[in-house]
Amino acid sequence: MTVGSKAKMTVGSKAIKRGKASQVVDGKDFRLAEEIRYIQDKAAEHDLRMVTIGQFILFSTETGDAWLLDVTDKLAARLARDGDPESIHLEETDASFSIEWKGRYHINGPAFVYSDRKTGRVTTILGYPTRKIAQAS
Repeated sequence: MTVGSKAKMTVGSKAIKRGKASQVVDGKDFRLAEEIRYIQDKAAEHDLRMVTIGQFILFSTETGDAWLLDVTDKLAARLARDGDPESIHLEETDASFSIEWKGRYHINGPAFVYSDRKTGRVTTILGYPTRKIAQAS
């Protein structure tokens, strides 16, 4: 899969973990857009949260940033910066969804390193929950 492509995933039963609590959601009841709004709201509150859904991680930070990550393919899309939501292209139906990824990421110890597909810019960010992200990979 290339970074510029849209990842498409079929929705079935998904285990959703928010912090220590987890729940299983039937595919017809699961909405990625709702999880994105949830994590953007947490970023606006500058609240550190992490949600895992299959191969995806959504997280917000105390600095007001939020991201959606695909841990399998190391794809990333910023969802919020300094508490302000950022747009993401998401197409979602009852049976599937597709995401237009904006770049790639990798974890280098305590550093979250993001490479933007459009600009080629590489950004290194400290203070993200990199240990938990790496454990989920």
